[in-house]
Amino acid sequence: MKIYSWNVNGIRAVLKKELFQPFLKTHQPDILCLQETKAEREQIEIDLPGYHEYWNSAVKKGYSGTAIFSKQKPLAVTNGFPNDFARRFAFADELKRDSAEEGRVMTAEYEKFYAVTVYTPNAKDDLSRLPLRFRQWDPAFLAYCNLLEKNKPVVFCGDLNVAHTELDLANPKSNRGKKGFTDEERKGFQNLVDAGFVDTFRLFKQGNGYYSWWSHFANSRARNIGWRIDYVLVSPRLRGAVKDAQIHPDVMGSDHCPVSVTLD
Repeated sequence: MKIYSWNVNGIRAVLKKELFQPFLKTHQPDILCLQETKAEREQIEIDLPGYHEYWNSAVKKGYSGTAIFSKQKPLAVTNGFPNDFARRFAFADELKRDSAEEGRVMTAEYEKFYAVTVYTPNAKDDLSRLPLRFRQWDPAFLAYCNLLEKNKPVVFCGDLNVAHTELDLANPKSNRGKKGFTDEERKGFQNLVDAGFVDTFRLFKQGNGYYSWWSHFANSRARNIGWRIDYVLVSPRLRGAVKDAQIHPDVMGSDHCPVSVTLD
């Protein structure tokens, strides 16, 4: 089974560039998890033969959003955090922007596992959303994955908006303390690893130079001056089932490229 994750930075833009369908045809993901769709289903024309499609759009138009396209019909699909769980946490930042209304999480339940797509809130250039990230969102997401894991193994993937280690971005020294590479954000990711969840890409590749996002400035993508902020993590029970994990920088259409895992 091939599970792909891709921050498309606007599904309508990728479709307009005529790059989405060729990607599907070439890679044939069994489950495709999208982030930053920036659209509601009725706003786009897309043909997905062979896929069941599910959308979680933000209340704010043209912003954030996630989707799951699956060849196998899930047993159930949940948008956002379940209400009874979410009541334990607060998701509004200091400007009263509620990240729970931004379409950032979807969960598809299958017979043997859960697949979760997540678009983690960006800390912002001025770090105004860092308290939301560190105190609220990251603990909530970890608690949610742990809750699911008690029932079935979990595969979660998406744009986590953090480079975990210095190997996960081209210029760690100049970016230390900036959004995506603060101690708090890195600790939030480390807490996932400490809880046992496995960064699948690092089972196969070590070192730097492997990135999933590049700035539009200074020809960064061609020069591979990027960040690895898109991940696929699995429950420890699934570690032995992971047969491959890849980053696909050749897939164009977004400032992010897809990442994938193959499970036996």
